[in-house]
Amino acid sequence: MDVQILFVDDALFMRRVIRTALNECGFENLLEAADGDEAIRIYRESRPGIVLLDITMPGKSGLDVLDEIMKIDPEAVVIMCSAIGQEKTIEQAVRKGASDYITKPFKSTNLAGIIKKYL
Repeated sequence: MDVQILFVDDALFMRRVIRTALNECGFENLLEAADGDEAIRIYRESRPGIVLLDITMPGKSGLDVLDEIMKIDPEAVVIMCSAIGQEKTIEQAVRKGASDYITKPFKSTNLAGIIKKYL
């Protein structure tokens, strides 16, 4: 599938898991960022069709990055990735413009299902 997806997570292991899950589901046009500043820079340069954004990161949080992306493009498709127990933060992200969310750990088929809703 040719949609470009940017995924953002400070944990290298999680970025590898996400890349593998996306590849297994046929997504190959992938960009990745390890922190919020890198995510914003890549978003400005590439304007990916979908962003998978971790909520909890050092430095700029996922909510901060979401704010910046929404300023750049209010129609951006941003799917927040959260750990179990972050329901209030997820609600806040949706109010700020997030399109959807997925809770970690997740199955690749669940991730693909959410992404396909926005293609």
